[in-house]
Amino acid sequence: MKRSKALGRGLDALIPPEQEGTLFLCPIDSIVPHPSQPRQHFDEAKLGELVQTIKEKGVLTPVIVRSYGTTYQLVSGERRWRAAKLAGLKEIPAILREVSDREALELSLIENIQREDLTPLEEARAYQALMSLYGVTQEELARRLGKDRSTIANSLRLLKLPPEAQSALERGEITAGHARCILSVAPELQPKLLKWIITKGLSVRAAEEAARKLSASPLARSKKKAGLPPDLAWIRDRLRSSLSTKVEIRHGKRKGAIVIEYYGLRDLERILKLLGTSS
Repeated sequence: MKRSKALGRGLDALIPPEQEGTLFLCPIDSIVPHPSQPRQHFDEAKLGELVQTIKEKGVLTPVIVRSYGTTYQLVSGERRWRAAKLAGLKEIPAILREVSDREALELSLIENIQREDLTPLEEARAYQALMSLYGVTQEELARRLGKDRSTIANSLRLLKLPPEAQSALERGEITAGHARCILSVAPELQPKLLKWIITKGLSVRAAEEAARKLSASPLARSKKKAGLPPDLAWIRDRLRSSLSTKVEIRHGKRKGAIVIEYYGLRDLERILKLLGTSS
């Protein structure tokens, strides 16, 4: 099977054929992390627990590495490698596999997506990297990973957050729900809403109400398209966020219309399910 067609057979087809490799004890300082590793944040408490486990029982599952010049590059297992270093180990069990740059990236991305402890932004970066690697759409990626398109779309939208909001999300000061509220308001209002959420400790529901009020403020009104009242503009933005697609509201004196775009029958069915009208 050609690599370019890998996504056509689901998640298993994303993963390069299993190789036995060579099991050996690798000098821990000879290993370097993969530069495209989506995981940027390692929970200190959980890492500390793993360090203690390694001190008591050792590294039970080998990391996977590949030759990288005079060193070894991690393909998977960075958390174990970091914990082993903190535990003071000089060597770590490793499996040496000869994989290409592309295969190493694939293995790293897939391993991370299958984990449940990725931060929302790390997950979004992994999805983005897979889409770039295979040149597929959100819908195609969702189908092959067994996820709803809205899950992929909402995840990728987090990458549009301003840097300060992304940092707050990584630090756990806001949740993904808060982040979507921030994205529902105009860019110039996002820093203010972020500050409110953090300083006032707003729940997601309270943040949604704050977003509505901000969108109805004089500053927001000056930025909105002429003819669309602030409340309707807020509803439009919320629909875009909830449905993960382009939504327009056409407002007139006596009547109006809501236009919801869809891309293929699968996408239409997805939207209908979200609206509660699926067959």
